Amino acid sequence: MNIRWKEITEENLSHIDKVLKLYDSIFPIVVREPHTTFLNGLHYAKLRKPNNFRFLVGFEGEEIISFATGHYLEEVNSGFIVYIATNPHSRSKGIGSKTLAKMEELLTEDAIRAGNSSLNAIILETETEDLVHTKEEKDNCKKRNEFLRRNGFKNSAGIRYLQPPLNNEDVAVPLNLFIKNQQNNEQDIKKIIYAIYKEKYYLVNGIDTEVLNNCLIQMEIGKKLI
Repeated sequence: MNIRWKEITEENLSHIDKVLKLYDSIFPIVVREPHTTFLNGLHYAKLRKPNNFRFLVGFEGEEIISFATGHYLEEVNSGFIVYIATNPHSRSKGIGSKTLAKMEELLTEDAIRAGNSSLNAIILETETEDLVHTKEEKDNCKKRNEFLRRNGFKNSAGIRYLQPPLNNEDVAVPLNLFIKNQQNNEQDIKKIIYAIYKEKYYLVNGIDTEVLNNCLIQMEIGKKLI
């Protein structure tokens, strides 16, 4: 399959409405961000260089078959993939792996632009099996985890991770962290988590520092946001 790649930017928002409609249909609300957060990320990309925000869309012809978003975090020379999804009508064609590889390529470009030879790590969040309730959801959770393992990611077992509330709820969500290209060093992973909280959840999402600091305390990060 020949995938045509396109990046959404603040200057070119064509297709964003269709992508966000697909996004709403795929992700459960507990891990779904307001649409304004994507626009904030695109604006952030212009203000925080060499940090960056990537919004990648894959097409087959005129049909959107996949999308992914991710941040380059210069402080820890790492990529944080926030969302990756394929159109349900286009699955089982290797599209997810190709989308993941393209995002890694873009984040590596950011790392090189920041003066590094490559990325230290790529990290992403996934639901735990405790979050899902039906057999279908549990099967999908297992498939996602296996997909990540096939693509070189490892579960950072032993690291407690919380996704902060995304929609004004009071409760953070325990998630798994999958990491690629880095030894499973607890202190290094905690530095990446701190950078994610600062660059993504504080500066882009605008989540209150008290909420974020409470999550950091629970994760035993040992450092608070200002």
